[in-house]
Amino acid sequence: METILSFVVGLGLSAACGFRVFVPLLVVSIAAHSGHLSLASGFEWMASDTALIAFAAATALEIAGYYIPWVDHALDTLATPAAVVAGTIVTASLVTDVSPFLRWTLAAIAGGGIAGVVQGTTVVARGLSTATTGGLANPIFATAELGGSVITSLMALIVPVLTVILVAGVVGLGGFKLARRASRASVSNPS
Repeated sequence: METILSFVVGLGLSAACGFRVFVPLLVVSIAAHSGHLSLASGFEWMASDTALIAFAAATALEIAGYYIPWVDHALDTLATPAAVVAGTIVTASLVTDVSPFLRWTLAAIAGGGIAGVVQGTTVVARGLSTATTGGLANPIFATAELGGSVITSLMALIVPVLTVILVAGVVGLGGFKLARRASRASVSNPS
């Protein structure tokens, strides 16, 4: 049961990586450093002082970068593959008591996958924001994404099952709305 729970915590934190790459890594580092989170063998480095400082600095730079016009678009380009990698690492760092093959398979497919889906959703939303407001609403999206990452990260540690259910619901609803909007656009602008 503990293995399943640690996997669910990893999924919640991986979803948070889709909003901001380094916030969940910082949360994991803080929780592990303070003894509130157990890491899988080989990931003890995430609880070190060096990792904590590095994740804090990277988080601060990432947050600031999303408030600078044009830099936010460059970060989105880099953040998509980085979110998948971070989601994979976060999930792998928390899944214990399984073979390394199973750990990395689950981490890559589920952790990296959910991070990629959430990141893809934020990229599409930011693209729509840029297209409709000329980028003026992007700081609002940056704040919402930061809030989403912080809240999702903390919820993943406190109520992991609820977090995964909520993330699945929000991503599903967002995907449905985007597909519906795209369908309307193609009907009104036939090629």
